[in-house]
Amino acid sequence: MSKQLNRKNKIQEQYEKIAMAGGSLSCCSSSGGCCGTAETAVVSPIESSKTVGYNQSNLESIPQSSILGLGCGNPSTFAHIKEGDVVVDLGSGAGIDVFIASNIVKETGKVIGVDITDAMLDKARKYTEIHGYHNVEFKKGDIEEKIPVDDNSVDIVTSNCVINLTTNKEKTFREIYRILKPKGKGKMIISDLVTSKEIDADSVNIDNWCSCIDGTLTKENYMGSIKKAGFTNVEILDEKLYMELEEDERDQEKRQISSISIRAVKE
Repeated sequence: MSKQLNRKNKIQEQYEKIAMAGGSLSCCSSSGGCCGTAETAVVSPIESSKTVGYNQSNLESIPQSSILGLGCGNPSTFAHIKEGDVVVDLGSGAGIDVFIASNIVKETGKVIGVDITDAMLDKARKYTEIHGYHNVEFKKGDIEEKIPVDDNSVDIVTSNCVINLTTNKEKTFREIYRILKPKGKGKMIISDLVTSKEIDADSVNIDNWCSCIDGTLTKENYMGSIKKAGFTNVEILDEKLYMELEEDERDQEKRQISSISIRAVKE
């Protein structure tokens, strides 16, 4: 089994556990423990989501069980979603961002959630049916390989602390670029994590990767991957320190992980 496939399997295993537990068991949250550890979140998923930027009114307007307390920001804050928009959320989990967007685009719009984890998709589809969302669809897909959406068909792509989990970020951004509408009509609004120092391939710890740590790029390389994918209008909307890791035993340098929110437009 290749390292990339093993990594993806590990990520899916972790997020299957999160779906079953219904809470923040990942470092891709403001209160969770790292992938593979027994650390218990002491903050509720709702409070965790508020910490990274979700407001109370939006959280109250969606199925409460779709709120798992994951993420490192709130891309919908910057997305300026409008009624009638077609929105795709990558790494949609139990559906928090999909349901928030659904309330905005209304019946004339559509929201598609894409996730690779079956348990998350099952959870999200269950809430879609129970709560009567008619403008929502959840699809299974590997966003690094092929997003299951037509070319040039989407107004807005959102994602929250997911792309750092992919091995080839540029390939992921190329897929996003493909599905967005051209001529400045399509835009990507994402929140994700970047690092002050990247981990070389030989030093990667698979548990740290699926905890949104060892797969992070520097801000410069992350932005570079977006531009190499074809985006020309790229802007950092928000940036804050997310966590500071222990000193590296080899060079005694503390590694900082920062949360950033980015907008990129397909011209």
